Amino acid sequence: MESFANTVQKLQETVHFLRSKTTTKPTVGVVLGSGLGAFVNEIQVETKIAFHEIPNFMPTTVEGHQGNLIFGKVGPHQVVALQGRNHFYEGHSMDTVVFPTRVLALMGVQILVLTNSAGGMADGMQAGDFMIIDDHINFVGNNPLIGPNIKEFGPRFPDMTEAYDRKLTELLENVMKKNKVRYHRGVYGGLTGPTYETPAEVRFLKLAGCSAVGMSTVSECIAANHMGLRVAAISCISNLAAGIAKHKLTHDEVTETGRRVEKDFTRVLKEFITSI
Repeated sequence: MESFANTVQKLQETVHFLRSKTTTKPTVGVVLGSGLGAFVNEIQVETKIAFHEIPNFMPTTVEGHQGNLIFGKVGPHQVVALQGRNHFYEGHSMDTVVFPTRVLALMGVQILVLTNSAGGMADGMQAGDFMIIDDHINFVGNNPLIGPNIKEFGPRFPDMTEAYDRKLTELLENVMKKNKVRYHRGVYGGLTGPTYETPAEVRFLKLAGCSAVGMSTVSECIAANHMGLRVAAISCISNLAAGIAKHKLTHDEVTETGRRVEKDFTRVLKEFITSI
């Protein structure tokens, strides 16, 4: 756990560096999950910076996470997109996992769109469907706000009643309907990974009310809510969860499904951001 002063100093250093590299003043941020990075082709790019070139950012190590920060425009909005993310299972601290989220907030982002690839477990789900996240359950066993509260960012006990903004969620659903893509709405179960869940764990998650499960998003959502951002989130159902799928799970399946739904995903996400 880093000290309060050290965390703030690193954030200020990173924000100062990024402001020296771009004239974009983003109000919308996007985090692109496994196999979903092709959305950057829909951005009118002003500046592209690799994570490893940014002070205090950690390079990505997972296939399907290219590791770039991209500034530009989508429709009328100035945006910043994280083409990939860091995960708790990579051995990073929670401070590291949510560091980019906090940077985006300090850069002026007011709306954060989180995307991920997830295992589906709700009845009727198929690989390649989308799920609008209505809520989540944090099974990670950790929380990015543990430790001294940074009161400049938000309250000690942030409310999570509407962790995923209701109006944004309704707008996202309208865009999904208009584009006639297969979608669901449900609860995302966030686990640590990196192992996929056992069939018994999947049965437990389903009993707990989860419709999909993954290894990201929850911590970013918490940090974003703490800093007053409005959050919307989309899961690409890349595979059916263990015990529901009739085969063993692989990351290749995740990235392959991402490629298969790439056109639908980019079309929906572009129209959603443009409509905000």
